[in-house]
Amino acid sequence: SSLPGVDIHTLTSHDGQLDFEEFVHYLQDHEKDLKLVFKSLDRKIAGQVSADDIVNSLRDLGVHISLQQAERVLQSMDKNGTMTVDWNEWKKSPTLQPAENIPEIILYWKHSTIFDVGENMMVPDEFTSEEHMTGMWWRHLAAGGGAGAVSRTFTAPLDRLKVLMQVHGSHGNSMCIMSGLAQMVKEGGMRSLWRGNGVNVVKIAPESALKFMAYEQIKRLMGSNQETLGISERFVAGSLAGVIAQSTIYPMEVLKTRLALRKTGQYKGISDCAKQILKGEGMTAFYKGYVPNMLGIIPYAGIDLAVYETLKNTWLQRYGTENGHPGVFVLLACGTVSSTCGQLASYPLALVRTRMQAQAMVEGASQVSMTGLFKQIMKTEGPTGLYRGLTPNFLKVIPAVSISYVVYEHIKMTLGVQSR
Repeated sequence: SSLPGVDIHTLTSHDGQLDFEEFVHYLQDHEKDLKLVFKSLDRKIAGQVSADDIVNSLRDLGVHISLQQAERVLQSMDKNGTMTVDWNEWKKSPTLQPAENIPEIILYWKHSTIFDVGENMMVPDEFTSEEHMTGMWWRHLAAGGGAGAVSRTFTAPLDRLKVLMQVHGSHGNSMCIMSGLAQMVKEGGMRSLWRGNGVNVVKIAPESALKFMAYEQIKRLMGSNQETLGISERFVAGSLAGVIAQSTIYPMEVLKTRLALRKTGQYKGISDCAKQILKGEGMTAFYKGYVPNMLGIIPYAGIDLAVYETLKNTWLQRYGTENGHPGVFVLLACGTVSSTCGQLASYPLALVRTRMQAQAMVEGASQVSMTGLFKQIMKTEGPTGLYRGLTPNFLKVIPAVSISYVVYEHIKMTLGVQSR
């Protein structure tokens, strides 16, 4: 066929015939092979495509359009009125915008919906207008939420260990993974390994929904009418959306930390914990560590996006023309590397945030500010002190990513999202 990458089965409408509108939509959705399409359309290799070329190429595919329809396609792209279109016009054509971020690629490179490493700081995924219209976006989000819940539950013991090491780890008290897990089991039995997981799972839904809605609104405010944003715009919109979502659900973050650190019998459950904090420490306790948390979003989102996009583009340049879709392994590897880099960058802020969340307002206990804590940790423990709990944190990345991917795919199939 002379239109590489066009799967006619996906194109034919209910009557088994492909109509012109569907073809135009298809072209808009699938620009990935544009350059190849262009080369094959242009038999004469003159670097230009005329209406006849379009008609003939489509006829080879069993799609019959009239010369008038082909001319309509051309006119919409033809910048210099010659009734032929050269590569630059084709590339810049408004029907086939933008060449850099392509809806077709989006479908495969879904990132934040698949990856749940326990920290929800990624920039939300883009959805094509087609996915918006058909309601596929909420199915993706629901699948992502379910996947997050399962993967967080599976990796909860490591997450709780990380929190304990961040708060109680010091020179004198060096916990290793096995001894830490053993201590937890000894103190509260096997169930204690999952302390704090309930809130961690409950907050997925409101956070993802808020973040997604905020992201869409910010995109609109930025006046972007394109389906996909450039990297810098995505970073700004994504970070802002993250700040909005996190600000709303932040008290749940504090509850998660307090519940993870609790001793046996200290709280009856989530609501009891909230009541006790409110009674003993007041409303402000629910926003402890808010500043380092918000500051952490910026390096995390920025580095995660930049690394992911770089890896993605490298892959596309190297292998993108041969086969348009990366395998599962490529997707998971890119996601794991990028989120690991993001976590490394924002980890000291996350550690300080957790310590601030843990400061109980006991009479006589000093309340240390963010900068004070940084200085204190640097003075007493040196730079390594800022990375306590990093080992269990990274140990959970690969299982978390793998589990969330598998569950995501299963839920997607159940909800009827076709994997293209």
